[in-house]
Amino acid sequence: MPTLRKWAELHPEKTASLIAFTEEAMTYRALDDRANSVAQLLMWMGLTQGDGVAILLDNDLAFFELVWGARRHGVYYTPVSTHLTPAEAAYIVRDSGAKILFVAARFAGVVEALAANNPARCKSIVLRGEITGALDYERELKRFERYLEIPDGPVGKDFFYSSGTTGKPKGIKQPLFQNIAQAQASGDWVRENFGFGENTIYLSPAPLYHGAPLRFTMRTLESGGTVVVLPKFAAEPALAAIQKYKVTHSQWVPTMFFRLLGLPSETRGSYDLSSHVCAIHAAAPCPPDIKESMIAWWGPILWEYYAGSERNGATCISAPDWMTHRGSVGRACVGKLHILDEDKHELASGEIGDVYFEGPTFVYHNDPEKTARSRNDKGWSSIGDVGYLDGDGYLYLTDRRSHMIISGGVNIYPAEIENRLSVHPDVEDVAVFGIPNPEYGEEVKAVVQLKDPSKASVDLAMQLTAFCRETLSSVKCPRSIDFETEMPRQDNGKLFKHVLKQRYLPSA
Repeated sequence: MPTLRKWAELHPEKTASLIAFTEEAMTYRALDDRANSVAQLLMWMGLTQGDGVAILLDNDLAFFELVWGARRHGVYYTPVSTHLTPAEAAYIVRDSGAKILFVAARFAGVVEALAANNPARCKSIVLRGEITGALDYERELKRFERYLEIPDGPVGKDFFYSSGTTGKPKGIKQPLFQNIAQAQASGDWVRENFGFGENTIYLSPAPLYHGAPLRFTMRTLESGGTVVVLPKFAAEPALAAIQKYKVTHSQWVPTMFFRLLGLPSETRGSYDLSSHVCAIHAAAPCPPDIKESMIAWWGPILWEYYAGSERNGATCISAPDWMTHRGSVGRACVGKLHILDEDKHELASGEIGDVYFEGPTFVYHNDPEKTARSRNDKGWSSIGDVGYLDGDGYLYLTDRRSHMIISGGVNIYPAEIENRLSVHPDVEDVAVFGIPNPEYGEEVKAVVQLKDPSKASVDLAMQLTAFCRETLSSVKCPRSIDFETEMPRQDNGKLFKHVLKQRYLPSA
């Protein structure tokens, strides 16, 4: 597999990345040149291998030159969510130990919050404008326009933070890649299963600060393909981008499928999607009925994978295999799978337990206790998901361990209930969780976002409960249903359930 430098030599004028529906584009030559300048800038500012930088940008082509420059110099890079408050973003920059924050001018508040408490003396470098006290990115980069051959060595790596759905976000850190070959080999499973190659045109409809979008765009560039970035997801523009740029590959989350399927049929049918050969989805559970609807529309091009930011293992499954193993997230393609009970004993096929991978290692930054809790005595690791394996080795996820409801001694997994409610014609989004019950310990609570908020009523809540009873046992059906106009859900599809659940807990 050629390096970025080799791709720049093989097809220097080929478009490496572009922002959809704008004039912004970057060739492989330009990307390689600017990444080299970034690596020199990091050297000049005193960063050494194993140090870190943080990146706080909107969907911006500069993301790629910064990441490639960090990789080239052997430093960690931490993307920061653009939706965090200044204090929350500053916490991640501080906790990561970043020496430099590359930041868009519109996030001046984060620079101010960081300056108020900056033990690592992190310097801020601003893009797309000015911030008082910050260095100007373009001015600094101009110092290093002369190409410098950088000796091979350890390759930089992403250092993501968890979503922070319970408490403060935790950094997820793995050892640096020891060389370029090891770095590129880590993406072999993507190329082998999803067919990434030199002719790939990859649509990234999600924010680049998330793990999957950034990693899949990097796999595309490693493979010599072209990345098409949507500035922000919207259903119809996503279809328009597939048609306009002849997109071959893409990556989605289930909430995007909801939005796409919600388009009028005449709108969906008006776009030419014939170039589209691989649509990948992950990050959150996809209700089986929704997935079937997408397969019926797009054909058997859907691939699902299961993995965490921890990168301790992965599974994947094609559409044809999914149709014969409905609801599965596939078989292991990175690491070996194990299902363990609470005493860490291996369970037989069909038995529900904690999902462990015998695969790559990671640590939770500055949290040795959480790291230890994620391991068993063999060194296998879990990220907190629960599921089972069938006789063919296909994994079925039932829920997160932390989401499980225990009512009258019965284990209830909210995902099953959410899958049922999500296919009701009036439901736009749904969350199910446990709330205190004096007799049973916990009871099932559902919070629903309707397609038409004006329909919210006691009568509709009763209809939804009856809808659940058609397929679910009574113990699994919600004891009560409330309505929300908007769910606290991230762009990557993850739901902040604790925000909803907190409202129903007794005050201290």
